[in-house]
Amino acid sequence: MPRKPDLLKLLKGGDRRSIGRSNTVAALVLKHPESQSCGTGQLVRAMWDTDYVVRMRAADALEKASLRNPKLLAGYKRELLGLLTETPQQELRWHLALMVSRLPLSPEERRRAAQTLRRYLDDRSSIVKTCALQGITELAEQDASLRADAIDLLRTAARSGTAAMRARSRKLLRRLKEVTSDE
Repeated sequence: MPRKPDLLKLLKGGDRRSIGRSNTVAALVLKHPESQSCGTGQLVRAMWDTDYVVRMRAADALEKASLRNPKLLAGYKRELLGLLTETPQQELRWHLALMVSRLPLSPEERRRAAQTLRRYLDDRSSIVKTCALQGITELAEQDASLRADAIDLLRTAARSGTAAMRARSRKLLRRLKEVTSDE
């Protein structure tokens, strides 16, 4: 039986301008989510690696894999919510902002996650800010109590954010209006 590859080895090398083999890693995790050498757990742990590039690529791979299968994240809610609040690394922030709504959250956890994402709107990175708006919107789609604040944030960003924030905010406002009108 062929040996499964070690995710950490696949995530190493190069610099932060490259995603390296994160697409390959995402595919491996989707195929073998419970594996000790190439499963979700190893990928989550890699988000705390000492190597900046490994952390970044692990977050990228996990975000991509969880987009296809959100259930991959379910067993790691505590770790991911903790990392969401504590990481200063912009690449982790933007991927976590996109993943947080895929977690099975209680109403209180959703509220706290939305508060954390609001703080991301003060980040230097336009990508972090744009992904935070996306995450806030996705949380608000799940929880009506978050919608008014999300709509206010999106309207403000649509007027005064970066070009990426303005464009994304307009799309997200339309999505939230559809959710609201369907109720």
